[in-house]
Amino acid sequence: MEKIYGSETGCCKKFDPKPWNEKQIKWKNKLFLKDHIVSFFHIPLNFGQVMLKNMDKITKAKALAPQPILLSDEKSLFGADIYIAVSKKVPNSEMVRMSGAFLTKVFEGDYKNIGKWVSEMHAFVASKKRKVKKLYFFYTTCPACAKHYGKNYVVLVAEV
Repeated sequence: MEKIYGSETGCCKKFDPKPWNEKQIKWKNKLFLKDHIVSFFHIPLNFGQVMLKNMDKITKAKALAPQPILLSDEKSLFGADIYIAVSKKVPNSEMVRMSGAFLTKVFEGDYKNIGKWVSEMHAFVASKKRKVKKLYFFYTTCPACAKHYGKNYVVLVAEV
């Protein structure tokens, strides 16, 4: 991915929070590859394996999105659906399209703060006179790259 995304780590690109903080975005048929992660109390157990498998398929299909976006729907204590933005359909993969309005807010820090961040996100959405239909987590870098860059940014993406 280094050649494609220009990453100094050879993995995740350094994340710029400005375009994502307290913004409204609209997607019309934005294409994602969908997969599932097994978790234990929201701690992912097979995230690396699932990502490697999917990034290999995406790379082979030449379907990398211009901007990397990885959304997680933490739908239960024991699993999450992930959505990886792609530029075109990837063979032998579940593909979904997202459309609608979304409010975004950037948070930085340890994952133990997620409960607080969710509360802050709901307050932010309410301040805009909107209601959260669905909440996604955009993990902007892997843990190793977050350590390298010195920042662990997470964007909460609320479908409104």
